[in-house]
Amino acid sequence: MPDKQAYAEAYARPFAEGEVTVDASPEAVYGLVSDPVAMAAFAEEFYRARWLRGATEAGVGNRFLGSNRNGWHRWVTYATVTAAEPGRLFAYRVRFVVPISRWEYEITPEGAGCRLAVRNWLRAPRWFVPIAILITGEPDRAGTNTTNIATTLARLKAHIEGR
Repeated sequence: MPDKQAYAEAYARPFAEGEVTVDASPEAVYGLVSDPVAMAAFAEEFYRARWLRGATEAGVGNRFLGSNRNGWHRWVTYATVTAAEPGRLFAYRVRFVVPISRWEYEITPEGAGCRLAVRNWLRAPRWFVPIAILITGEPDRAGTNTTNIATTLARLKAHIEGR
């Protein structure tokens, strides 16, 4: 379990992050990253999503269910969209009984394409961390999320750029 200092720092700054330049418009990139159903095809642990309560697209307050897996471990999370600014920003907070994390996809125009930055903040209460490790089978959540972000971004870039 992380010590108190490390845990407090994880709340203040991103827990895991990554970025990539993409040869596509910010609107095209936003159209993909703001659709969790589509994004499941590029992610590592996150493998399925569905919108909840009649939602069909990103909008502040809209919710979706995410199905996740790591080896034989399986779990679901509930996410609520907190930012939906086409071509610029998509963010959501994740819960599983308690708050778990916050994810943010920031898109910045760059040259003929854009830069996509993904950031993840820890939001789980300290007492929940051992339970999360049991549920997910992953003691190094920051390292795993950093690796998974890099994998997801590489797959997303290849898809958008047609490779």
